[in-house]
Amino acid sequence: MNRQEFNPASWTFLTNHSHVLLCLAQNPGIRMREIAERVLITERAVQRIIAELTEAGYISHQKDGRCNRYHINYDRHLRHPIESGKTISELINLLIPDFTEE
Repeated sequence: MNRQEFNPASWTFLTNHSHVLLCLAQNPGIRMREIAERVLITERAVQRIIAELTEAGYISHQKDGRCNRYHINYDRHLRHPIESGKTISELINLLIPDFTEE
């Protein structure tokens, strides 16, 4: 499915923030363009989400040549009161069962 086929009026269970985070978990060296294609949002939206996740302490990055390599803070707790007892690691492991932290 691509952005043109996706109905923006429809809804999904996960937010774009969680979709971006899952992309970073699966491939810490992924480019913003690839994230945008997978999540079906613009590169500008990916930049904003990555900045927000960084500012909140959920991710950090380091330069690897011209690219970034992202690091997830797996011990951080989710933000909403309903799931605040759960960590990023638990969310990722729920959605990507065979996932192993780098």
